[in-house]
Amino acid sequence: MSTVIKVENLSKRYYLSHQQKENFPTLRDAITRTASNLGRRLLHPLRASSGQPLEGLDSTEEFWALDDVSFEVKQGDRVGIIGRNGAGKSTLLKILSRITEPTKGRVSIKGRVASLLEVGTGFHPELTGRENIFLNGAILGMTRVEIKRKFDEIVDFAEIEKFLDTPVKRYSSGMYVRLAFAVAAHLEPEILIVDEVLAVGDAQFQKKCLGKMEEVGKEGRTVLFVSHNLSAVRRLCARSLWIDRGQVSFLGDTEKTIQSYLSSSIPMKEGIVKFKEQQDKPAYISSVELLDEGNNAQSSFLVNQLVKVKVTFVANRRFTLWRVYVDLKNPDGTIIFSTTTQDNRDVCPIERGIYSASLIIPSQLLLEGPYLLSVAFGEPPTKRHDYHENAIVLNLCGTSFVFDRKIGFLSFPFEWELEDELDDKERC
Repeated sequence: MSTVIKVENLSKRYYLSHQQKENFPTLRDAITRTASNLGRRLLHPLRASSGQPLEGLDSTEEFWALDDVSFEVKQGDRVGIIGRNGAGKSTLLKILSRITEPTKGRVSIKGRVASLLEVGTGFHPELTGRENIFLNGAILGMTRVEIKRKFDEIVDFAEIEKFLDTPVKRYSSGMYVRLAFAVAAHLEPEILIVDEVLAVGDAQFQKKCLGKMEEVGKEGRTVLFVSHNLSAVRRLCARSLWIDRGQVSFLGDTEKTIQSYLSSSIPMKEGIVKFKEQQDKPAYISSVELLDEGNNAQSSFLVNQLVKVKVTFVANRRFTLWRVYVDLKNPDGTIIFSTTTQDNRDVCPIERGIYSASLIIPSQLLLEGPYLLSVAFGEPPTKRHDYHENAIVLNLCGTSFVFDRKIGFLSFPFEWELEDELDDKERC
């Protein structure tokens, strides 16, 4: 496969302005500042047009949204881009979409690009949905004949037939994004770039969009997909790029990228996480440990090993009723199970002191993959004195051959029967 996107040493700088506080700003101050800034712009037009800061009453600092980013994307690749808010994902997409220019580095793109970065990007609010389909298609370089050929498919996908001749300024955000995605996906771009904007749509529409992007990828076209929905990234993309603080932290197999991303955001060392003292609370959790059968702390286990989750907590007063809560989630935030110390036994009152409660996760219960454990301490029915979301990562490694690998999250000792239908006898 040929390379369709090549990013080399890409950097983007912005200037952040910090306005100095003035206790009593006056009209004279405002006029003076405006005149002063205008004068400097006339004296230094090149500096002003380049985006460099002008000296004045406000202080500025440099902010590098992207810093020396390099990667390649092959034709037909479906690449997920993940990272925290403010990591530089949207800035990267704007540069790839030719919306903004890089400060340093270069980008080479082969093929027509369709971008969906913000709700209604490229739409004229006064024009109708019908007119905007043709306008958007023309912006993407399509001929009127090509747009007409795809018109019915676009309208059907967007589900806006009743409002086709209504100005889009009267559309809801959901209608906006349905139409925008339908145009971008159906006008046959070689490269489709989609930002988190799909989160605006409802669940059924998101499912529809993911299906369309899968279809686009199978047709040999390239998809770049930015999302915080790791389940969608996992489903759609074979490769993923993790951006952190403007730099590439990981690029490769999606599953490995997601594991690296999740592990980086959770403090963990050898299967033990310790929390600071909180003497002002009635009770608090001091540590969470993942232990094997020999009570050795570790973070990775085989699926055929049992795992002990040990939660140590400090009670700063007497408790008659109390609970330790444990939730286990997949990387996308879906809860696999939730349990408390009350599930299989009555808990006795406790005095002031240090205690631990241990949960045994049986072997062969979970399939391989990373899982997130959240823990809490509280008093029923509603008081929660301490809570740590995604406190620790549990990594389970498989022991099966690739062709025996199961999908999902849970594994049970299912019973199978084999019968010979001709002899009406049980086999094996």
